Amino acid sequence: MDITTLAGIVAGMGLVLIAILQGGGIATFINIPSLMITVGGTIGATLINFPMSKVIGVMSVVKKAFFHQEPSPEKTIATLVEFARIARREGVLALEEKIAGTDDPFFRKGVQLVVDGTPPETIREILTIELESLQERHKVGQNIFNAMGTYSPAFGMIGTLIGLIQMLRCLEDPSKIGQGMATALITTFYGALLANLVFLPIAGKLKVRSEEEVLSKQLIMEGIVAIQSGDNPRVVEDKLKSFIAPGIREKVKVEFKSS
Repeated sequence: MDITTLAGIVAGMGLVLIAILQGGGIATFINIPSLMITVGGTIGATLINFPMSKVIGVMSVVKKAFFHQEPSPEKTIATLVEFARIARREGVLALEEKIAGTDDPFFRKGVQLVVDGTPPETIREILTIELESLQERHKVGQNIFNAMGTYSPAFGMIGTLIGLIQMLRCLEDPSKIGQGMATALITTFYGALLANLVFLPIAGKLKVRSEEEVLSKQLIMEGIVAIQSGDNPRVVEDKLKSFIAPGIREKVKVEFKSS
């Protein structure tokens, strides 16, 4: 689990709550009509903009912001180099029994293509298509949360206009001015809070997660193509280490020496 996502939301909400309590009671900031305008409007606009299946499916994408963790690059490189050694020593058919315990479908598919004798250029083409499809699926989730981050402040402003209109219509009754002003200001507060503490940060985290996963898949693809091309394991290692930061490369080297 990625504790930073949850910690960020809890910390942000907690600090806002503390600031509210320092200035008075929290009941002042609870306004059902404002919530209906902001949350209901945001959900409605999102459903108009995106198909229902995409909106429902985004929940599985959200899990990546909280729970998804890509294998470390050094571990992936070590596995691929070991596979290259096995392929050179025992032949590519020996890899078939090794992929049974692999959790990554992309990795399994690539190695299976190697075992089946698929040419390297064909393997690269198939895995590239798979990778592009993965990126498109990730973009849908990012786009939905970016859209919600755009809609919620807009509906906050709509709520502000509604509150101001209600307030101006009741100028002759001072007892109703406060209610209209509360709706006007709190709706903007809800919209800004949801956009900047929930929707846009989650969209950003999904983008980061997508970039990490794409990099991991690119590394896997290059390693698998190198294995099928019959490259020396040391060449495979050097090629894959170019994907990672120099500070991590020495760690990969140490792991290989100890194995």
